[in-house]
Amino acid sequence: MRYRGNPEAVRALVQPDRVHRDLYLDPELFQLEQEHFFANTWNYIGHDSQIPQVGDYLTVDVANRPLVAVRHTDGSVRVLMNRCAHKGSRLVTAPSGNTGKFFRCPYHAWTFRTDGTTLGVPLRKGYQGTAMADSEAGQGIVALRHVRLYRGFIFARINEVGPSFEDYFGDSLSSIDNMADRSPQGELEIAGGCLRYVHACNWKMFIENLNDTMHPMVAHESSAGTAKAMWKDQPADAPKPMAIEQFMPFVNDYPFFDEMGVRVFDNGHSFSGVKFSLHSHYSAIPAYDEAMKQAYGDDRARAIIGLARHNTVYYPTLTIKGAIQAIRVIRPIAVDKTLVESWTFRLKGAPPELLQRTCTYSRLINSPFSVVGHDDLHAYRGIQEGLRASGNDWVSLHRDFDEAEIGKPDLTVNGTSEISMRNQYRAWARYMTLTMTE
Repeated sequence: MRYRGNPEAVRALVQPDRVHRDLYLDPELFQLEQEHFFANTWNYIGHDSQIPQVGDYLTVDVANRPLVAVRHTDGSVRVLMNRCAHKGSRLVTAPSGNTGKFFRCPYHAWTFRTDGTTLGVPLRKGYQGTAMADSEAGQGIVALRHVRLYRGFIFARINEVGPSFEDYFGDSLSSIDNMADRSPQGELEIAGGCLRYVHACNWKMFIENLNDTMHPMVAHESSAGTAKAMWKDQPADAPKPMAIEQFMPFVNDYPFFDEMGVRVFDNGHSFSGVKFSLHSHYSAIPAYDEAMKQAYGDDRARAIIGLARHNTVYYPTLTIKGAIQAIRVIRPIAVDKTLVESWTFRLKGAPPELLQRTCTYSRLINSPFSVVGHDDLHAYRGIQEGLRASGNDWVSLHRDFDEAEIGKPDLTVNGTSEISMRNQYRAWARYMTLTMTE
């Protein structure tokens, strides 16, 4: 094993302007990511609108650990290891549900309060005179100590080491703020189901691609390009169907994407669309504009709606489209297999046309039925397969590289730069080796 117990070898995989192909191909590195990288970083768990009532829970795997987020009896959100303290059985197996005021193990009926503390043990007298009460089993379910609820988004860090929530995300949280502020009531709620599909690639390819603005006019030429060709003979002032309005921007030219701009933050976060984005010119919805003016006043409403960022990456697992009220979450399965979840949000207090636009976008762009999305899926699969070719062990990230960018926690540059990818890999090397020992 080349990398276990060898942090220097891991760091050597990330150079200032390129990365080694093992980051995408090596099963050992993938396993080490679960043990170290994902456990050392702040990961998205879910949204609190999914667990509104006491006892409501949702389950998710992060860093190869089964977790359950639950609404505790005091109204707080707790994140627990989904493991009975006795024999290790999962306490709940459904994606979501309501457990009432306690969890009951389906194997031996040990019960635990929703904060993880032990409630009841069948035939407890059988443990008298033993060390069980002072052992790990006697302490109840392991509850994560580092959990943060931000504007409804639930984040957690598994390991004890690492930065605070505020230090980890910093000013990048402005994208979540803008997404929530787009509600006249300042609140979001999950609406509709989740669209899931599996990509035959390493998880990092999907995350890289979100702010890669050199591929749309190439990879999406056949799909979005077809939509553009169908509409080219229409009058300039003809109202566009929603599908055409959402498809066509994907085949803008290089200057459009370059002038959009990209901003990167410390710890791998970034967003494209500093000046404008693919979402900047959607048709106005008068009832929504009026609701926002009533809630915020003319100037503030205009500023909120006018901030139309494209993709914001909350490294490593959450990506959001605030202007369209949709998120995607990555769930790594194997070194060459990644589950992507697409969720849509309702803006509380907004007219239903906003949710209709969001759901249409997710079906057209982010779903298993997408035309545009399958362009990317084909590209990811091609990269995963092509990287096995011999003669070149490195992946180039040289575009617009400047040594002065290294160590800068917050930079805004031209939109076609590969700086967001370089930024991600510097964070990957840092958190991957944070808990590794020689």
